[in-house]
Amino acid sequence: MPLSWPRPRATSRSSRHFPHLVRPASVCSCPTVSLGSVRSLIHCNRTRSEHIHRVHKHRFASAGAPRNMNIFRLTGDLSHLAAIIILLLKIWKTRSCAGISGKSQVLFALVFTTRYLDLLTSFISLYNTTMKIIYIGCAYATVYLIYIKFKATYDGNHDTFRVEFLVVPVGGLAFLVNHDFSPLEILWTFSIYLESVAILPQLFMISKTGEAETITTHYLFFLGLYRALYLINWIWRFYFEGFFDMIAIVAGVVQTILYCDFFYLYVTKVLKGKKLSLPA
Repeated sequence: MPLSWPRPRATSRSSRHFPHLVRPASVCSCPTVSLGSVRSLIHCNRTRSEHIHRVHKHRFASAGAPRNMNIFRLTGDLSHLAAIIILLLKIWKTRSCAGISGKSQVLFALVFTTRYLDLLTSFISLYNTTMKIIYIGCAYATVYLIYIKFKATYDGNHDTFRVEFLVVPVGGLAFLVNHDFSPLEILWTFSIYLESVAILPQLFMISKTGEAETITTHYLFFLGLYRALYLINWIWRFYFEGFFDMIAIVAGVVQTILYCDFFYLYVTKVLKGKKLSLPA
């Protein structure tokens, strides 16, 4: 039965004493709305809200204490941390940032800043908070060493990748494809997309110079291993939890593909004691 607003019936008493309650039928009538369409709209909105809530719940739960993680995610976090430490030690011990792309490091600092803004709004666990602070602190420390502390050793002539060709499209995509059109969610999505391509300036620099130091290749290997382990983590979670985040999965696949050529060269050259070089 269609839903429609009831029209007040004009009686002699109401029209005489309460003339403002009596309106023409053309004013009082409203377009009829199907009860089925109302229910469908409510169900659609409820389903979308539940999906967004489920995505956020699983994302926060998996980023909590180690006991809430599977081994692949935990190992991925440790691999990521190892890559950052290797890079910082390389720069500090050699007192040089030669062969390191400052543009890639700026992009990674932007990734961590936009991803971990929830530090200001929510507390997940001590492990979660500690790791986020370490990632952000190390990212900006690396940028400081490259552009200020050891600026004289920075090879800006070869670090020429146009990062605006990454940031602008990624920013537009984050606005168009996200889980929820809210500031924090858009920035989180932006960080996921940007991380998948943030290593391109570094690979481009190696390609341009023709080779990379062994310690730099170790840094890139652990960084790529971190992303590969996260892909296995998504497969694990889908199989055992029935949950997946399509945005994170697609971005992770793209990032892993970018490392495939490097992984091959790392195994065939670096592990055999040779210097790594990428084809120009």
